[in-house]
Amino acid sequence: MMRRIILVTGTPCVGKTSVSRQLASKIDALHLSLGELVEREGLISGVDKSKGTLIADMDKVSKRVHEIIDSTARDVIVDGHYAVDVVPSKSVHMVFALRRDPKELKVFMENRGFEGSKLWENLAVEILDVCLGDAVSVCGAEKVCEIDVSSKKTEEAMEDILLVLEGKKECRVGIVDWLGKLEEEDRLHDFLKPF
Repeated sequence: MMRRIILVTGTPCVGKTSVSRQLASKIDALHLSLGELVEREGLISGVDKSKGTLIADMDKVSKRVHEIIDSTARDVIVDGHYAVDVVPSKSVHMVFALRRDPKELKVFMENRGFEGSKLWENLAVEILDVCLGDAVSVCGAEKVCEIDVSSKKTEEAMEDILLVLEGKKECRVGIVDWLGKLEEEDRLHDFLKPF
């Protein structure tokens, strides 16, 4: 079997790193968290003071990711919201876009200290399908699987991914519509705030 490069993307607090770690352990793959890599190796171009976040130097990150991938014969799982921007689409076996209900996601984000524009911007990214759209745009819908992790434990989300990888569950996009759901509940104004 050929080596697989698997990407796990999604907004902050959907569980990308936790799910990816478990999946890597289960299939004996190398796990690469872009957030941890950027911090550990200082692959930054600056700091966004308004959000209190590091700005990744995409050229340096891409170069380093390629070096790491080229150094192993094992499957590689790369997690990060910009994973599709640092791994060439032709190398990607599959992309898993993790999705979380915005009501649940807001609680997770607030518990992790997100506030102000950082909170509202990331909620908007989830509601408007930005990470999913980026993955489809870069890698094509045939390689992208949307996984709803709402109310699921890490193990359950990882099992959903494993079933897709084993061909026991259909890989597809379009399984959630947070925008439509919030509009139907007349709650969109609670989640889309100016930032």
